[in-house]
Amino acid sequence: MKGLFVTFEGTEGCGKSTQMKLLQERLLSAGHPNVLALREPGGTAIGEEIRHTAKHSRTTAAMSPETELLLMNASRAQLVRELIRPALDAGRIVLCDRFYDSSTAYQGYGRGLDLKFVRDVIEFAVGGTRPNLTVLLRVPSNVSADRLHARRSRAAVAPDRIENEDDLFFQRVAAGYEAISAAEPERVRAVNATGEPNTVGAAIWNLVRPMLPTAP
Repeated sequence: MKGLFVTFEGTEGCGKSTQMKLLQERLLSAGHPNVLALREPGGTAIGEEIRHTAKHSRTTAAMSPETELLLMNASRAQLVRELIRPALDAGRIVLCDRFYDSSTAYQGYGRGLDLKFVRDVIEFAVGGTRPNLTVLLRVPSNVSADRLHARRSRAAVAPDRIENEDDLFFQRVAAGYEAISAAEPERVRAVNATGEPNTVGAAIWNLVRPMLPTAP
């Protein structure tokens, strides 16, 4: 793999999208224009259709955890083969708002699915495609809830199917992320995301900068 693959993870309202955009801007300013920014689920035409089904469709309230896991990884499999692998093979920097750790945290720990089963599905979806760095944005549960409420108010949109889960679900998700971070401390680097966006962004930049190739 010639390129650099950085993923962003965390519970709802942790600031992933904001921080990914800030990192992309820093990369461009530092002379790295060949950056591909993606999101999960989604990122491809097929993935966006799956995203709508998994998160926003009004007909999927009864979706089982197993179905949710398979849908998320169907989107992921397409994203890896259509965009991520070709970009990395071409030496590009790829940023992704969520990747396979989300399945471990949300469908494994959150939904209570067998973790080996979850890992097997992920392995089938991504093969050998692994992030070089995963930024885990940590925020307390009350901050997460406040940010999510503010986001809904600003956008005037209803929460999606996953955002509608209760506090216990998100506590399990947060515990899942901590377990992931403890198991792979070299890849998964936690960042306190409660501060101002630019302050958080500076901490992330300090993690990414040593991994960058020489700017063209």
